[in-house]
Amino acid sequence: MSEGNESVCLNGSVLDLDWFGTLEDIDVSADGSPVLRLLICLVYCAVCAAGLLGNLLVLFFLRGKQERRKSRVNFFVLNLAVTDLQFVLVLPFWAADTAMDFSWPFGDVMCRIVLSVTVMNMYASVFFLTAMSVTRYWSLASALENRTVFRRRCSAKWISAVIWTLATLATAPTSVFSSVTNVTGEKLCLLRFPGGQYWLAVYHIQKIVVGFVLPMCVVSVSYFMLLRIIQTRSMKTSNPKRRSRVTKSITIVMLSFFLCWMPNHAVTLWSVLVKLNAAHWDKSYYIVHTYVFPLTVCLAHTNSCLNPIIYCLMRKEFRDKLRGLIHGR
Repeated sequence: MSEGNESVCLNGSVLDLDWFGTLEDIDVSADGSPVLRLLICLVYCAVCAAGLLGNLLVLFFLRGKQERRKSRVNFFVLNLAVTDLQFVLVLPFWAADTAMDFSWPFGDVMCRIVLSVTVMNMYASVFFLTAMSVTRYWSLASALENRTVFRRRCSAKWISAVIWTLATLATAPTSVFSSVTNVTGEKLCLLRFPGGQYWLAVYHIQKIVVGFVLPMCVVSVSYFMLLRIIQTRSMKTSNPKRRSRVTKSITIVMLSFFLCWMPNHAVTLWSVLVKLNAAHWDKSYYIVHTYVFPLTVCLAHTNSCLNPIIYCLMRKEFRDKLRGLIHGR
């Protein structure tokens, strides 16, 4: 074990190695771990297949400039599909890593690339989801108050460029401190922070706050403000069914994002509290971190194949295009 704090990378999340030395003090059977690894590999393969199909369909439907210009949301959906497609392409690497009991066979460069792409997907996806929620609210508010000047100035391309920049900056620590290291004879893809466990705690806190808490707050505020407009404003010229579909889709967006990511961030927060000595390391922590945490990672990453379903297949125009594609029209 090196002097710095080390963590095994599990598809963009990390499992601490600094507590493995104490496992002999706790009698916990690991007989289920091969079954768990097999389950994780199957989930990754399913997510990869579904994500490839769904996101490629999104890119196919939005391939024309006219489609992207119809609304800023369409442009954000296109960017969301790109980042989710990048993520599902690295899933086979994580499936192989899991199947080999986290023994990384692809070298140091691929460790940095694959881990960085995975973490960037988390940030970029949540940032685009947030931008889409704000855009939906602002579009409705602007339509009611004729704020067309601001709408023209607020370019979707500039917003997307800012989002990609922020996601890249947030991923920088992962790119810098990830590497392949020999631990007890095994080559593991690790995050190695020179400052000890407190720097790793800061890394986790950044992911929780920037990648979940703040976006969830913004999405929630945008959603409730949109509901307020729908309920209190008189919109005689608008279609009630369309407003209902917008409300339904945003509700599903919030629920899917919250349910997919909350368990993973909750376990991560528990890990942070243990690192900062604010919570005790015990048998329950080991069981949750060993058996439950990998499943929360799987659940979080299913969001990458849910996104195209939510944003495209729930919209009539895209369903019609899909039917036409299936029937050869």
